[in-house]
Amino acid sequence: MSLPELLRQLLISAGGTWAFAILFHAPRRSWWACALTGGAGWLVYCLLTAAGASSVTASLVAVLPLTVLCRAFAVGLRMPITVFLFSGIFPLVPGAAIYYTAYYFIRGENALFVQKGAEAFKIAVAMALGIAFVLSIPLPRRHRRSE
Repeated sequence: MSLPELLRQLLISAGGTWAFAILFHAPRRSWWACALTGGAGWLVYCLLTAAGASSVTASLVAVLPLTVLCRAFAVGLRMPITVFLFSGIFPLVPGAAIYYTAYYFIRGENALFVQKGAEAFKIAVAMALGIAFVLSIPLPRRHRRSE
């Protein structure tokens, strides 16, 4: 993947994430952070798929820095992490696989239905595991005042 194409992908994913932040009624001061998280996750995903990783592996690895960024923005901007996470994972959601799962189901093509359904399920589970892994790491304790 060429550098101009990678930058184009980054801008489109950040713009789409920004639009979802608006759609989800995220606070205006969080829009830039939401766009950054979505763009970062998609950038990692694109780099990994260009290197030959499967979409499941790329989704798992891409959601890790995305969730770290979401957590950092949540702490820094004093907002719930879901503000950044819901819109930030938008570019990584396996929408095409879900669509084709339903499409092949309706058409009665059972083999393709199972194949696409399994792919969408594996990506969703990989993303959930990556998010759970990052969120299971405890935040450092704040400095306490001595009494």
